[in-house]
Amino acid sequence: MSKRIALIAHDEKKDDLIKFARDYQGILVHFDLIATGTTGKLINEKTELQVTRMKSGPLGGDQQIGAEVAHERLDGVIFLRDPLTAQPHEPDVSALLRVCDVHDIPLATNLATAVMIVSYLETGCD
Repeated sequence: MSKRIALIAHDEKKDDLIKFARDYQGILVHFDLIATGTTGKLINEKTELQVTRMKSGPLGGDQQIGAEVAHERLDGVIFLRDPLTAQPHEPDVSALLRVCDVHDIPLATNLATAVMIVSYLETGCD
């Protein structure tokens, strides 16, 4: 069974996540990817990756991803957040971080830890 990763990005970080997806496409193609609505749409359009889209963040997509964590259906979460200029309509990482901690699921909030999670999961480690 393939590993499953969720992808989320605040508006100011969407380009960074798309670049990350392009740079690591050779690895990410082996994962089952889900994302919040707008982020997933952009990755589907700008890469050759296939991403299952949840609702957009403001409509509860981050909560849908949290539910996937709670049901233990994710191996990792990449949530590129903008710590300086996040807008009120954007998802808050706090609840997602909490549920990931409860279920021992790694969550990256920046590109350095995103690389670590993908590299770790690529090796087949559990």
